[in-house]
Amino acid sequence: MSGENSSADDVQADDVQRVWDVVVVGAGPAGASAAYAAAVAGRRVLLLEKAELPRYKTCGGGIIGPSRDALPPGFELPLKDRVHAVTFSNNGRFTRTRRSKQMMFGLINRPEFDQQLVEHAQKAGAELRTGAAVQRVEQHGSAVPDRRTVAVVLQGGETLLARAVVGADGSASRIGAHVGVKVDQVDLGLEAEIPVPETVAEDWRGRVLIDWGPMPGSYGWVFPKGDTLTVGVISARGEGAATKRYLEDFVARLGLAGFEPSISSGHLTRCRADDSPLSRGRVLVCGDAAGLLEPWTREGISFALRSGRLAGEWAVRIAEAHDAVDTRRQALNYAFAVKAGLGVEMSVGKSMLAAFERRPGLFHAALTGFRPAWRAFKEITQGRTSLGELIRSHPLAQRALTAFDPGAAAKAKATAAAEEQPAGEDTDASDEDAATS
Repeated sequence: MSGENSSADDVQADDVQRVWDVVVVGAGPAGASAAYAAAVAGRRVLLLEKAELPRYKTCGGGIIGPSRDALPPGFELPLKDRVHAVTFSNNGRFTRTRRSKQMMFGLINRPEFDQQLVEHAQKAGAELRTGAAVQRVEQHGSAVPDRRTVAVVLQGGETLLARAVVGADGSASRIGAHVGVKVDQVDLGLEAEIPVPETVAEDWRGRVLIDWGPMPGSYGWVFPKGDTLTVGVISARGEGAATKRYLEDFVARLGLAGFEPSISSGHLTRCRADDSPLSRGRVLVCGDAAGLLEPWTREGISFALRSGRLAGEWAVRIAEAHDAVDTRRQALNYAFAVKAGLGVEMSVGKSMLAAFERRPGLFHAALTGFRPAWRAFKEITQGRTSLGELIRSHPLAQRALTAFDPGAAAKAKATAAAEEQPAGEDTDASDEDAATS
């Protein structure tokens, strides 16, 4: 159905020209969330995906608290494991495990997770079309019948019309290029899905490994998912050979070199620049297409879910806008909503990355030997606080970051002052430490 502000003539014209209220490009977590948000508002929504679903994505698959909280009502996470323990190591040394009685985060396989998100969008009323690769979008020219319409041109020449478009087509986004997204941090992630025997899988059940790597800002991970271990590393782009060597050494050090990966893949993550646009005319971008992810950990699922939901909500308003002034107002409101929440977290994350690049050993010592640091890690993963809230509200966190990097601490504190998310209370005072070999 059309928006309540549309006239009967608008409805009839839209039906003749097949104008969608919202077209979403990309059916990952950001796109599915945007499609759900727009469809649940009663709008005509088309969700385009170039691949056939389900499809594999290079991703650790960690679902932290903010991701869980951003899921549609009634969504049941297809968890492969629940994490209660984290083993930390510093390039293979000084290994230590810390445990929590409460689950910190869950682990999923992206094909199942993404498919389920799409199904929720479809149940809300969105129409899905797979095998539809978008070549470009046009907001002017012969393909665009009026100023309230965007033309979405598919490979092969077919043109779809929409009142608003949401670009959620990944880090190499065509829609992002149209909007003019700018990035200032690009990292290379390499990952292997390694099937293992039950005896090996049992040793990892409920526990992940995080290894601070040999290159500045790099780290590796092991995420258990039943009979498969997701093993990966990430580092700044430009260190491709060193990153590949890190993964090989990491796998060998874990005693997993004898197991054949079922999938080996790589992926570039891109963080937006502070002044990067989030819209152009009636086109919004979200998730990886907008360069939205946490710069230190490069966690992107929660940013995709949250920005996708916001994009879907504001795309509805843009679809209802009857002139350029109202369109611009709604687009600016979307940008403000993103920057006030996710933007603050990203700014603090950049400061944390700068500090971590300089002093990874201190970060490791704090997480493995300083209880407040471990408590902060738990609360962030559980969604009971955020990096921004931590720096804003906790003098101890401010002093710790200052010890790592005085410049980064000052910037983080100033940026985080804008965030208003309340901190959670620690209810898990009985954590255990356990040395591991």
